[in-house]
Amino acid sequence: AELLGSDVEFTGVTLGSRTVAPGDLFIALLGAKHHGASFASEVIARGAVGILTDPVGAALIVSDIPMIIVNDPRAVAGLIAAWFFQNPFTSVDAVGITGTNGKTTTAALLEQIWRMDGRNTGFIGTIGISIAAENFDATFTTPEGTDLQGIVATMRERHVRNLVMEVSSHALSLHRLNGAHFTLVGFTNLSQDHLDYHGDMEQYFQAKTKLFTGEYADKAIVNIDDPYGLRLYQSEVIPSISYSRSNNRADWYYQNFESLERGAGYQIAIRGTGGILIEGRLPLLGLHNLDNALLAIALAVESGVDPIAVAAIVRHLSAPIGRLEPVNVGQKFLALVDYAHTPDAVSRALATARTLTEGQVIAILGCGGDRDRTKRPLMGNALRAGSDFAIFTSDNPRSEDPLTILSEMVGATASDHEIVESDRRSAIALAVAKAHVGDCVIILGKGHERGQEINGVKYPFDDRIELARVIEDLS
Repeated sequence: AELLGSDVEFTGVTLGSRTVAPGDLFIALLGAKHHGASFASEVIARGAVGILTDPVGAALIVSDIPMIIVNDPRAVAGLIAAWFFQNPFTSVDAVGITGTNGKTTTAALLEQIWRMDGRNTGFIGTIGISIAAENFDATFTTPEGTDLQGIVATMRERHVRNLVMEVSSHALSLHRLNGAHFTLVGFTNLSQDHLDYHGDMEQYFQAKTKLFTGEYADKAIVNIDDPYGLRLYQSEVIPSISYSRSNNRADWYYQNFESLERGAGYQIAIRGTGGILIEGRLPLLGLHNLDNALLAIALAVESGVDPIAVAAIVRHLSAPIGRLEPVNVGQKFLALVDYAHTPDAVSRALATARTLTEGQVIAILGCGGDRDRTKRPLMGNALRAGSDFAIFTSDNPRSEDPLTILSEMVGATASDHEIVESDRRSAIALAVAKAHVGDCVIILGKGHERGQEINGVKYPFDDRIELARVIEDLS
């Protein structure tokens, strides 16, 4: 590192030019469109006392503000923040969960178990941030390193002892977890997603495996039903525990599970380490949620919750918002909203919808713009295969033409059992108008999201609200 200028004391650290406060050290990174250093005059006006950046950024700064120049500022941002906030991760028992699908649900279930066990908890993930039961919005699944350390420092101040957070592959690749450490980490599964960023599945997998090293974690719990999970478990980089839906050679597995009456969940019997037996009713929908619940329960017991307490808690668990979430305003058909936005997740959500209705499954799906294009035809095929009537629509088109995205989803084949409607609100209305008594309308892709991003503008849009409004209008 090279130091230019006099020594200064700073009272905060941030990566965001708009969040700089007087006394802050501003870390200027190369972004997708601009280098953070191009905002130097703005952050100085806001009261920044120093800037840490790379040689490219330093060349953009004409001020005599003190600077630290390093080759990779992103790699040290979290470490600096961890030092500044006096290593807050050492004050909490942190659990990190990664994988393509199931991170949010697993993390939410674990936090519920902790809370019902009387613990003061923290949550960081896709659906938001919770600090001792106070909720905040989240920008990323896993926050930037400076934000993450500050959030966990706030948790420490509020006497949070147990933190669970989702860990994205982007965050691991971009060093957001530097300075963080977990008592336990969990792996759900790996299927196609984010290949626009990672390039191929192997690189995607390698990004995930960074979490399962001594740098970040003490111990892992891994899904050995997933082929990538089995690879990870067999690598034995850190001590690992296995879980499986039905493989009784795993450390945690279902000795038995039986579907209850339509929509009521499962009666379960789980075997865990040391012969633990946990029995009860699990009120969640879908086989994939058996996997999520098993990981959450294993993590809870490994984090010190008495298995007897877990058995009493299981029947009170609920899925997080936007995950197979029912919308009911008195209609005679089932209406669901789900966050599924990968081919595998779409297939799983539609398979669950099929078990919940004796009528037709009418499904709506779009694909996000400026994201992995190779998964679009796969998602379109999953939509067709899993539904009786498929409606292709827009998700968050971002800077792309919605019709281009839809053409890649739909492909060359079309049938009488599908329709393309680029306007998401109109697509929802079409689905509801088509639904009869006993059918299931399911909207996939956005789940809990409250906006739709089109050409750089995020418009208010919540699938749950839109669906309820259309049902009421057409009833």
